[in-house]
Amino acid sequence: MRMTRLFGNTLREAPSEAQVLSHQLLLRAGLIRQHAAGIFSALPLGLRALAKIEQIVREEMDRIGGQEIKMPVVNPAEIWQETGRWYTVGAEMGRFKDRTDRDMVLAMTHEEVMTDLVRQEIQSYRDLPVLVYHIQTKWRDDPRPRAGLIRVREFTMKDSYSLDADEAGLDRQYRAHYQAYFNIFRRCGLQPIAVGSDTGMMGGSMAHEFMVLTPIGEDTLLLCSACGYAANRQVARFRKPASPIEPLRPVEKIATPAITTIQDLTAFLSLTPAQTAKAVFMVATISQDDRYVERFVFAVVRGDMTLNETKLANTVKAKELRPATEAEIRAIGAEPGYGSPVGVHDCLVVIDDAVATSPNLVAGANEVGYHLLNVNTGRDFQPEMICDIAAAEDGDACPNCGTPMRAERGVEVGNIFKLGTRYSAAMGAAFADENGAPHPVVMGSYGIGIGRALACVAETHNDAQGLIWPVSVAPYHVHLTNLGPMGSEAETVADQLYADLVAADVEVLYDDRDRSPGIKFNDADLIGLPLRITVARRGLAEKAVEFKLRTSPAREFVPLPDVVSSVKTRLAALQAAIDATVMEVQFKSS
Repeated sequence: MRMTRLFGNTLREAPSEAQVLSHQLLLRAGLIRQHAAGIFSALPLGLRALAKIEQIVREEMDRIGGQEIKMPVVNPAEIWQETGRWYTVGAEMGRFKDRTDRDMVLAMTHEEVMTDLVRQEIQSYRDLPVLVYHIQTKWRDDPRPRAGLIRVREFTMKDSYSLDADEAGLDRQYRAHYQAYFNIFRRCGLQPIAVGSDTGMMGGSMAHEFMVLTPIGEDTLLLCSACGYAANRQVARFRKPASPIEPLRPVEKIATPAITTIQDLTAFLSLTPAQTAKAVFMVATISQDDRYVERFVFAVVRGDMTLNETKLANTVKAKELRPATEAEIRAIGAEPGYGSPVGVHDCLVVIDDAVATSPNLVAGANEVGYHLLNVNTGRDFQPEMICDIAAAEDGDACPNCGTPMRAERGVEVGNIFKLGTRYSAAMGAAFADENGAPHPVVMGSYGIGIGRALACVAETHNDAQGLIWPVSVAPYHVHLTNLGPMGSEAETVADQLYADLVAADVEVLYDDRDRSPGIKFNDADLIGLPLRITVARRGLAEKAVEFKLRTSPAREFVPLPDVVSSVKTRLAALQAAIDATVMEVQFKSS
């Protein structure tokens, strides 16, 4: 491609709305353009890079037995109503009516359409197992799109769906995807980690997220360097300090004027936060008798810990959680700032397991200006649920080996879910076994964000001058730069080299513009293709051209007859270095 004909320009400065580096570089290098919050076009350079990622995805999906299909972006609402997600997914779902007033959905994921296909195509156990995938546009009306392609509203995803007769088959396909995802991301030049995650709106029994560690990530991950435990903070477990063993003392009410925080309470009573109970008032939307109702949830964690709302929502099977109002708090017999599970009514009391084993805690007295000393689970109040609802923090002990964990930020580039029969049972997608008995198909769902992967490559591979593309996903492999004027020997040689390289199936971006050498070199560094070839008078005096890898400051002159073979040798070496990162990984359930 000649740059005189390339659609899209480089930018000297990034637009002010671009806050993260990948967004800035992809805009400046002319790969993408933004139209609205979370809505982008891919220009030719960007589309070529996206296509390279998609091809890697296809190759790895085909390798594990995948068959590519294409499912529609527009779905009939009826299939989403069958699974219940029409009612449980909020405003992020794109809903509209067609010209016949029929409710329709802009797909944010494709489990419903896939299951509809399954019930049409799968009849017998002989039809299983199957793995299908597609690469398709999605719409999710995210209220907070940010960071360029990291968090958008319209995006392209690879979804694959495994279909099996039993859990053992699902486990095999799940593990195959686990390995395939490492292969895909490493082939793209990324170094992902897999972490256990919440199943969320997808449902199912197990999920992993594939994360790229970066400070711009929205997810907090808890990682153990000793044993390899890794989990999203939403579901991360940790080993809680052992509680002291001491006799239960009688409850004592004490005055604590204007003391409404754990910090003030511990200072006032000369205690540690671990000796206190922290009340958190929430209202959960839960399913009851085939309808959704609100239920007050009184959650209690120890004062040295923080409530994990995802764990709490999963515990009480809540569709949504929201903070309770002061009026709602007082209606159950509690008091904001002085809350305690002692004496409350008409609510679901859920306590963290560390609270249950910690004796003689200080808790609110449900009265302004007062607290209770020596509150004990079982004696002074009876919780409906005791479970792990505390959030893991940096430095907490690993649940497996006890080593202090570290917290890091990450961007999710892929996820895998064991759906089980969540969708097939709801939609009647069944197969007949050897005896003719019907069983719901056991399903798995596996996603990769193509644009997000591109953004993570840009976020990871760059320097002060611009992008540094891995050869596997670079829009072009060679940036050919002519520094001679029109009609010069340099232009003649550059034109011939361009023709020779293209004939040899080398992907070349040819800067044939009438611009200064400084502009051309700056643009070459900004766009960041793996190999730059410069045709200039100095080199031609020796019948040679200059080679420079984007990853190195070194330059060398290559004789003109050797250019094509030298290009292929260098590109092959770059690809071999990426291929060497692809290796078998050990599956970790969490």
